[in-house]
Amino acid sequence: MTTSANLTCCITFDFDAMSSWLGSARSQNPSMISRGQFGAVAVERILRLLDKYQVKATFPTPGHTAFAYPDIVRRIAAAGHEIAHHGWVHENPAKFTPHAERDILLRGIDALETVTGERPLGYRSPAWDLSPASIALLAEMDFIYDTSCMGHDCYPYYLREGDLASFDEAYQFGTTIDLVEIPVSWGLDDFPLSEYVPGYMQGHCTPSQIEELWRGDFDYARQHAPGGVFTLTLHPQSIGRGNRMLMLERLLDYFASHEDVRFTTMLDYARQWRDANPLAEWIASNPDLCGNRALGQNNGDGAN
Repeated sequence: MTTSANLTCCITFDFDAMSSWLGSARSQNPSMISRGQFGAVAVERILRLLDKYQVKATFPTPGHTAFAYPDIVRRIAAAGHEIAHHGWVHENPAKFTPHAERDILLRGIDALETVTGERPLGYRSPAWDLSPASIALLAEMDFIYDTSCMGHDCYPYYLREGDLASFDEAYQFGTTIDLVEIPVSWGLDDFPLSEYVPGYMQGHCTPSQIEELWRGDFDYARQHAPGGVFTLTLHPQSIGRGNRMLMLERLLDYFASHEDVRFTTMLDYARQWRDANPLAEWIASNPDLCGNRALGQNNGDGAN
């Protein structure tokens, strides 16, 4: 084990509120929608817990939520937490044309900027789905980072634009661009482990099961990924329930007990990582992640 490693914990809370049921589930069921409403109740307890441990977190927030609960969103930002882009009404961008996806991104930016006074610079796709146009659109709109992909577990990387997947030919890698990916994992997401959605998601894992899974990934990252990042994806409407709040407090206490671990927002981590890993140098040092060099493909550094 390396004792000099510094592991960064990025604790994130997708403040979907009602939008996840309206946009993803397409539900007008008042009972379903009330599950999202509970998220607004839970945010207050989450903010108190974060303050106790002096943790700065990231809250990916749909524009719909920002307009539904502007005072709560402003309180999140006033406490020093980051508000990231999470769609307009938690819609899946892979289901839209590039033109419609651009409109959704712009509508979400406008809502968050209107409520908080700051433009979001980080993006998390609802359902972690991206369209073939998504990465180019995020770059066009000057986002610094995305956190929707799963190409690594402990380390960020630069995303590629223009990959081509075929059943008949070799995978074609696109151009590596200046857009940082802070990777995520379904195993480090509380929603599928906790929530019951009829016909779709069983949930109902016990807090002890979830805690064991997350501690294991944290311990591995700390021991084997110096300078890496451990990202938890939480949802106020799920983690805010009593037994899971107690679990989260135990986890924060455990994470914070390690002197070589720090907490920060995703934006702060992405900026620091990008400064330490200039794009051209990173491409040269990570040829396997940029692809097909032996075939003479352009990998974003001008080489053919």
